[in-house]
Amino acid sequence: MITNKLNNLTDVNFAIGEEILIDKHKGLTSFSAAHRVRGAVKVKKVGHAGTLDPEATGLLIICTGKKTKEIYKFQDLDKTYTGIIKLGYTTKSFDAETEIEFQDDCSSITLEMIEEARKSFFGNLTQLPPMYSAIKHNGKALYKYARKGVEVERKPREIFISKFEISKIDLPYIHFEITCSKGTYIRVIASDFGDKLGCGGYLYELRRTKIGDFSVDDALTVLEFQDLIKRNSSSLNSDN
Repeated sequence: MITNKLNNLTDVNFAIGEEILIDKHKGLTSFSAAHRVRGAVKVKKVGHAGTLDPEATGLLIICTGKKTKEIYKFQDLDKTYTGIIKLGYTTKSFDAETEIEFQDDCSSITLEMIEEARKSFFGNLTQLPPMYSAIKHNGKALYKYARKGVEVERKPREIFISKFEISKIDLPYIHFEITCSKGTYIRVIASDFGDKLGCGGYLYELRRTKIGDFSVDDALTVLEFQDLIKRNSSSLNSDN
């Protein structure tokens, strides 16, 4: 595993297989991050475990070589996120990807109301996947239908929330940290949270901090990883 505590790449072999922790920056797709890593290590088999939306930042686990066969192990792990919900506004995508479509006054929202809403997001829950998602319908991602204004019937999913804490309240912004099972859409939680308070809400900001026991604190940005490869190119295994 590559971390920002590593001084060289003497003991790694990307062709045989490695796990790389990347801190994805805002605006970069998960696919692009994996593509840049592939270009740096010059290995054909490279894949990421768990997509992060372009506007989200944080931990992305990228596997190379034979480790790509173990991607499912990371996908099954719980994820931890920090983020901000903006109350009083809604968007079609439930996040900042699309324009504001509705606005309401949230000045009457109390701390007690926020706490009651928070408590309702624990344990086993049922969640309807959003139209703005990569879930396939007839071989095409749902977000492609959504962008054309087409609504497709989706099946609810069972998810599990083990942690949901409010770290700061600065209306209309609610800062939170959440730990959840795989397949959980945080922007749906943001939208549902706003609905419970009667004023609407959307996911204003999101950062993934953990995947299981893997932490973004041990991750490198794509640029840092590329620089690390350049500095240690002479020590890499010839297989790469």
